Amino acid sequence: MNTPAGPTLLGVDVIMMGTVLAAVAAMAVMLAIYAAVTVRDPMVKRVKALNARREQLKAGIVTSNAKKRQSLVRKTDTTERVKDTLGRMKVLQDTQIQDIQQKLAYAGFRNKDLAVLVIMARLVLPIALGGLVGLAVYAFDFFPDWGQFKRFIAFAGATLLGYKGPEIYLKNLATKRTEAIRKGLPDALDLLVICAEAGLTVDAAFNRVAKELGRAYPELGDEFLLTSIELSFLSERKKAFDNLAYRVNLEAVKGVVTTMVQTEKYGTPLASALRVLSAEFRNERMMRAEEKAARLPAIMTIPLILFILPVLFIVILGPAACDISDAFSGGAIGG
Repeated sequence: MNTPAGPTLLGVDVIMMGTVLAAVAAMAVMLAIYAAVTVRDPMVKRVKALNARREQLKAGIVTSNAKKRQSLVRKTDTTERVKDTLGRMKVLQDTQIQDIQQKLAYAGFRNKDLAVLVIMARLVLPIALGGLVGLAVYAFDFFPDWGQFKRFIAFAGATLLGYKGPEIYLKNLATKRTEAIRKGLPDALDLLVICAEAGLTVDAAFNRVAKELGRAYPELGDEFLLTSIELSFLSERKKAFDNLAYRVNLEAVKGVVTTMVQTEKYGTPLASALRVLSAEFRNERMMRAEEKAARLPAIMTIPLILFILPVLFIVILGPAACDISDAFSGGAIGG
């Protein structure tokens, strides 16, 4: 005996779709509960890295020789083998390494050894992804309906994605990190002004601000705490500020670094200079908000035309159209 089919909507079984949606909702609730229960402190991992940096500075690993600092230090067997392989292939250049190291610093990776791994990934991933897609579309013919043009586009796209993938990933991380630091910078400068007026030293002020803003802005707190550590241990305080500007791809941070260096060099009042910078950054943030608000009408034009106006026309003209239709139908029946 065949069971009767359930109700359908647009050819879809309503009971089956409801069951699937209920299962998805239950899974989402379970994930939300798990995420709420297992909340982790965002500063725990960063504190470990900062403590490792502090121990390096204590041990004198960081030298005053700029060329020595910029060189690629071998620390692991993996990076050493990768670097030797790239060196034999004649594809490892100092400018390329420095460029990748700069992108890694912007993305929050401070281990410069990762630069050779990124370069190796740019060599291996195009071959791997291109080879897999080439085998899938040409050798095994997984998509027999595709023509030669579609096959070539898939192969070329996979190869290009393998080559540009690491850079795109680093760029996205750097963009998110820079935006997070930009949001918290005015508040950090206000706290720096308060700390400077209270008589704290520069490194103590950076340390205090990092502790206060570490949970709200973990990226900014991470950078300020690392700057405080370097100010305490490096022989040249200017180098600590230069390292901050090197790690953050933000003109506002470079302005703060310039102000700090000038106050250290000429002895100008730090609180007044930081107060001016804080006011400028707040005005800049307000201008960005006003710019987004000014762009809103142009952005809302297409959704307004596609979604809001048709509904509005139906609501306004629908009753009148029904009355006209009833009037004509009644007249036709009467005639």
